[in-house]
Amino acid sequence: MNYGPLIFLTAFCALAGSWYGLVLKPQLQVGQLQTTNTIPAGAAYPVSRPGLAREGSEVYRANGCAQCHSQQATQTGIVCDVILTDAGTNQSAVVSALERLEQGLSKIKAAEMLSKLPATVLHGVSKERADAAAKALKTAEAKTEVWILPAGPDIARGWGKRRSVAEDFLYDYPVMLGSQRVGPDLANVGSRLPDANWHLLHLYNPRLTVKSSLMPPYRFLFETRDIGKNPSPDAFQPSAGLQPPPGKEIIPKPEAKALVAYLMSLHADAPLFVAPVTVPAPPPSGTNAVSSTEAGVTNATPTNAPAK
Repeated sequence: MNYGPLIFLTAFCALAGSWYGLVLKPQLQVGQLQTTNTIPAGAAYPVSRPGLAREGSEVYRANGCAQCHSQQATQTGIVCDVILTDAGTNQSAVVSALERLEQGLSKIKAAEMLSKLPATVLHGVSKERADAAAKALKTAEAKTEVWILPAGPDIARGWGKRRSVAEDFLYDYPVMLGSQRVGPDLANVGSRLPDANWHLLHLYNPRLTVKSSLMPPYRFLFETRDIGKNPSPDAFQPSAGLQPPPGKEIIPKPEAKALVAYLMSLHADAPLFVAPVTVPAPPPSGTNAVSSTEAGVTNATPTNAPAK
C-alpha cells in the first residue's frame, strides 16, 4: 500500500496547524489592534512616545535592559470594596443594614460611620458579596460605590495598578517584554518613579538609590569634564566618595537622557475596558473624602466595568 499521500497529508495538517496557532491566531487577536479609549474619560490610549523617549528605547534595547527587567505586570484576580457615599434620609434603616453586613458592628459604631462619609463598608470582598451589600444598602435608600480592585503580587509590590494588556505595547517595536526579573518590573515605572534625577543617579550608581540593587553601574552613559566658566545645568553630584575631582563635573550624555525619557514614558495605568482600574477623583473642597489610604486601596474600577 502506498502511504505517501497519507504521510504528505499528515505533515501538511501538522504544518498548517502550527502556522495557524503560531502565526494566524496571534495576528487575528492582536495584529489589528488600534488605539482604544480609557474609561470613563474616553481619552485615546495609547499615544505614541515622544521622540526622545523613542531614542531611549533603542538605548534600553542596546544595553540589554530587557534581560533583567520585565514589562508585564500581572494580576491574579480582583477584590472589591464597598464605599458608602450617602446615607439618605432613612438612616435607621441604613444602620440596620450595616449591622447585618458587618458582624459585630454595633449601632453606635454604625452611626459614627454615617457621620464620616464617605466610608468603606466592606474591604477586599468578592464581587458577589460586594454587589449584595450594595443592593442591601440601596434598599435602605443609601448610595454606594463598588470599587473593583486588581489583586496579585505585582500589584501588591506597587509595580502596576492593573495587569499589562496588548494595547499597552501598540506603539512599541520591538516589544521588550523581558523574560526574567533580576530587577523590578518596569511596565509602570514612569508613574511610580517620575523623578528624572532619581533615574540618573540610579544609572550612575544603582546603590545610591536602592541599597540592595544588583544592577551594575552605567557610568559610560556619563562624562566627567572641566567645569570651566559656565557650569552645566545638567551636572549633578552623586554622593561622598563618588564625587568628581575638584574643578570637574559629571554630565549625563544624550544617551542617558534619552534612556531616562524612555523609562519615564512607561505608564501602564490607564483604565481600559479590558483592564479596568479607576483612581478616585479629587474630592470637592470642603468635603471629607475617602482617600486610597483610608479605603485601604490604591485603585478601583467603576461598578459598570467588567470583572476580569
